[in-house]
Amino acid sequence: MQIPAVATVLQEPIVEALGREITDGTLRPGDRLTLEALQARFGVSRTVMRDGMQVLESLRMVYAKRRVGLVVQEPRFWNAYDRRVIRWRLAGPGRERQFTELTELRIAVEPLAAAGAARRAPDPDREEILRLAAELRRLGEAGDLEGFLQADIAFHSLLLHASGNSMFAELDGVVAEVLAGRTHQGMMPFQPREKALAEHEAVAAAVATADGPGAEAHMQVLVDEVRAALEARLTDGQLPV
Repeated sequence: MQIPAVATVLQEPIVEALGREITDGTLRPGDRLTLEALQARFGVSRTVMRDGMQVLESLRMVYAKRRVGLVVQEPRFWNAYDRRVIRWRLAGPGRERQFTELTELRIAVEPLAAAGAARRAPDPDREEILRLAAELRRLGEAGDLEGFLQADIAFHSLLLHASGNSMFAELDGVVAEVLAGRTHQGMMPFQPREKALAEHEAVAAAVATADGPGAEAHMQVLVDEVRAALEARLTDGQLPV
């Protein structure tokens, strides 16, 4: 029973290293990879190496070609919604495009999710959303960015799930990665802006009172502010490299 766990531990740094090399362009589309060469590089068994490459195949970042081996896939085929792919892209030279795409996705989805939560959320979820908004205020004013991040992820994830839309709920990992990336790459101020804190509270209050239009409108303001902040950083060349 311990063998799969050990194999997973061995695979993780391999998948991480190769995933980052593919997303940052060190490994380019069409490059050929062989298990023998990769085994020699990482010093693992053929089984561990094969299983690790199967993970990258499942992410559609490589594909098997007969008599050739494994071939690096073009970005348009990657599983763009997988949290690992998102994290790797946010850490690579394509981070500007990834931040923009993810922000646009949030703009398209989160206002509707907030409206859905206002209409459909069970009472315990409404209470938890209010609690998380208050926690965001406390942590934001204290300058606790890591604590704020965890509460922010919980807030937005709960809204997606409470929306009653299973398609929105599946995006919780995507939103978590973009929130984490924004914080860990220095795109958050030391203290979150007052407007952002107030809009989180307004969204929570609208959800708690079943005010669908209000929840949608306040979430729209919140995600529009995120877009404006991102565009300002891109214009000023302040996005971390």
